[in-house]
Amino acid sequence: MICINQWHGKNASMYHGDSVEMVPQLPERSVDLMIYSPPFASLYTYSDSPRDMGNCTDDDTFMEQYRHLLPSLLRALRPGRNCVVHCADLPSFLWKHGHVGLRDFSGELIRAHVDAGFGYHSRITIWKDPVTEMQRTNAHGLLYKTFRTDSARCRAGNPDYLLVFRRPGDGDDEAIPVTHDPESFPVTTWQEWASPVWMTVEQSNTLNVAQARDDRDEKHMCPLQLDVIERAVKLWSNPGDVVLSPFGGVGSEGVGALTYGRKYVGMELKESYWRTAVANLSEADNPRQVTLFGGGA
Repeated sequence: MICINQWHGKNASMYHGDSVEMVPQLPERSVDLMIYSPPFASLYTYSDSPRDMGNCTDDDTFMEQYRHLLPSLLRALRPGRNCVVHCADLPSFLWKHGHVGLRDFSGELIRAHVDAGFGYHSRITIWKDPVTEMQRTNAHGLLYKTFRTDSARCRAGNPDYLLVFRRPGDGDDEAIPVTHDPESFPVTTWQEWASPVWMTVEQSNTLNVAQARDDRDEKHMCPLQLDVIERAVKLWSNPGDVVLSPFGGVGSEGVGALTYGRKYVGMELKESYWRTAVANLSEADNPRQVTLFGGGA
């Protein structure tokens, strides 16, 4: 792989560089599942690199850059397999957008993937506590004071979404089905995870990103919850499958993939995040043995 730097473990590889340049280097039909959080347009700025999609001035510029990546992702994905994109709709601000409300970021992502040749497969809503959101953002639409004084300005909390896209190929001989057995995946689990709304995701169940930050970080990183990664990996891949994240961050998707017996390929542009991902993946790829006395071997 032509990139800035790279690390390889037993079941994982982590590449440092721009995914728009690295994904085309992957062999065609070599990935069994993709799961990632793309940069949320200009909401989070992770680095000062001009290659960072989070440095875009507006949503249109971001989508123009993001669309460059999608044909390469489609090419690398096996027919009949899924690309799972974590996102949320984005807040609009009076000073920047001329109104207070939300922007249809999830809809823009759906349109971009469909235009690139993916099939829009499903959407899962991830419930978030509106009280926690209000305390974190101080959004006026979520304040009880606003409800009492001008309830027309009130709004519901803003959930996260998983958007699921499939590469066409149901009848293709190379399409490998995902199979489950009742012992490892009982019907009660399926019934909960098949719900269009996931109510039991623990928002704080994430990897620690404190060691990945540097003084130039403009805004904090928001890693994907490990609960969400577990469900995606178990639902849409088999043990031994290759999981890809072109926006690897600190390696959350990789830790989830390795934990449940998959292989992982990650890519990350920001050096401090890449180094943290390497440390996290090294630990997940070589878990400490536990002795009879409960300590690490």
